[in-house]
Amino acid sequence: MPLVVPGMMGAGGGDDKTSGWMSKLMGKKIGDSSNETTFAKAELPQQHRVVKEGDMMTQDHNPDRLNIHTGDDGIVKKVTHG
Repeated sequence: MPLVVPGMMGAGGGDDKTSGWMSKLMGKKIGDSSNETTFAKAELPQQHRVVKEGDMMTQDHNPDRLNIHTGDDGIVKKVTHG
């Protein structure tokens, strides 16, 4: 049986905070302004980081930090908190 921790993405979904950001960002690039294909960096929460595929990340856990994972093309592939 998988370990499920409240507030963390686990088996079968995630929390409302992460799901909300996922619906706003998935398939878009992060840029200076918002439109159909881009989300403005200024509209992101203060505590965020954009991580490109293959980049190294610190392992410190911050449940309020939005982690935006992008592919080599800069398009958002995954969104997590932590």
